[in-house]
Amino acid sequence: MKVLVPVKRVVDFNVKVRVKSDGTGVDIANVKMSMNPFDEIAVEEAVRLKEKGVVTEVIAVSCGDAKCQETLRTAMAIGADRGILVETTEELQPLAVAKLLKALVDKEQPQLVILGKQAIDDDANQTGQMLAALADLPQATFASKVEVSGDKVNVTREVDGGLETIQLTLPAVITTDLRLNEPRYVTLPNIMKAKKKQLDTFKPEDLGVDVKPRLKTLKVSEPPKRGAGIKVPDVATLVDKLKNEAKVI
Repeated sequence: MKVLVPVKRVVDFNVKVRVKSDGTGVDIANVKMSMNPFDEIAVEEAVRLKEKGVVTEVIAVSCGDAKCQETLRTAMAIGADRGILVETTEELQPLAVAKLLKALVDKEQPQLVILGKQAIDDDANQTGQMLAALADLPQATFASKVEVSGDKVNVTREVDGGLETIQLTLPAVITTDLRLNEPRYVTLPNIMKAKKKQLDTFKPEDLGVDVKPRLKTLKVSEPPKRGAGIKVPDVATLVDKLKNEAKVI
């Protein structure tokens, strides 16, 4: 069984992002970049399925500029067998990424696509759902447990009322939640081995996909600074302020 795992290069989660002075976006110059944490969980899950003997090949995919090769090498160091880079300097929005992944799904014919539920830079939470719709595949989002049995996969997902388990027929799309697993620490020997693994590069036009942005960012701004708190003498004053000043009750 073949598994496709899309991975995204994002600003490292430990970095405090800064908005550009002209408000056109986030400043990523000289900022540490790393693999999206949810995608790291997806790679780990695919590798674990391979270690169980359920999966035969894990293919990591990334879309973006040439620097995304670093992210793919990290995925291969975790345990992916080979990588595919769709190289472009265009700003990629979720629909464009989903179309690129759909083209790769048609090309590679994987039985399972596992990807992070969202990227921590735009928090869109759209790509997995869009891919499932474009490829006409069953989907399970926010997976906290994945069990493959034959041509079926049981996915446990967290919902407001507790846990929900659904069964999909392969091929399928799964998006990962935080509690699915704990990604392994990447060792130096595996990093060295990853450098020798196959990495293929395509352009969007090679896949017949137009990645031109459909949305335009007008302005990016930081959230307003939190104001100082105040003390109130009694509950009556608190209720009055919540009702008449904050207007939250």
